[in-house]
Amino acid sequence: MRTVRILAAGAALALTSTLAACGSDEASSAGGGVEGETVTVGTLRGQPHFYAPFLYEDHEQGGITYEVVTLDTAPALNDALTSGQVDFAVGSITATIAGAAQGRDITVVAGAADGGSGFIGSEAVPTLEDLPGKKVGYLASSSQYVAMQLTLEAAGVDPDSFELVSLTAPEFFNAFNTGQIDAFAAPEIGVSLALASGGHELTSLYDTEIGRVNIGLLTTKGLIQEDPELVQAVVDTHAATTDYMAGAVDEWLPEMVEEYGGDQGTLQHAMQNFWLRADLSPTYQEQIDSLAAQMVRLGMIEEAPTEPVYDASFASTEEPAS
Repeated sequence: MRTVRILAAGAALALTSTLAACGSDEASSAGGGVEGETVTVGTLRGQPHFYAPFLYEDHEQGGITYEVVTLDTAPALNDALTSGQVDFAVGSITATIAGAAQGRDITVVAGAADGGSGFIGSEAVPTLEDLPGKKVGYLASSSQYVAMQLTLEAAGVDPDSFELVSLTAPEFFNAFNTGQIDAFAAPEIGVSLALASGGHELTSLYDTEIGRVNIGLLTTKGLIQEDPELVQAVVDTHAATTDYMAGAVDEWLPEMVEEYGGDQGTLQHAMQNFWLRADLSPTYQEQIDSLAAQMVRLGMIEEAPTEPVYDASFASTEEPAS
């Protein structure tokens, strides 16, 4: 039996619970150099596409013990990573670009999940052309915000014709359900909650040059230089885990619901709007570069990072099946 230690984030990282997970029979492909090491991975709590680290030890490659640190926001994950509180994180590509643009040591070493986005309208907004004069929620500094702007431009809808309302991810459904906003472009699970309560999809956010970019596996260049063998073992573990998760949602999702709560039916619906992945294919790299360029154009960052925010030395670069 291997032990997955789960740490809760607060003023300091404190041990809150211990889960036992049986290791797989898979042989280590990373060699013996990482056997017995402990790796700390940050992720967001209560969201299915961020759940992979909790399953790493079931699919581990290299004899590593994993500690999982749960945090509340993508910027908090970046802070934990760059401060050395965690070694890796499953986090936002957009936040990674913003951090790298500020000179922070943060790098994408594998994909994690695409999608998880939606542009949802109420009965008062049947189409995009009905947005003028309405209140539209958005998540600042997010890929959803970039995709919304590109989508509106393609449709010829002036974003200055309606009121933008900045919200945090947990606020979208309540604001929508109580009529505080008429539409929103945001991440799951607010999208699935809104659809279940009578909202409808105005249009897809996935048909722009940034594609479905959402989250990835992150670490630092410092760790890559210091211990590339460890990075490879973690990326291999991440790839094996996401491959399992993509084909076995009915197996692991109930465990997540038991751990964090939430409505399993809504979470299952949300998973239909995610594409789990671990590659860094050329197309994915281009989408990340496009996202950085659009963030500059939209004033989200002053300039793009001087170097790519990803290192494709560890993950597969094959194009995934669509």
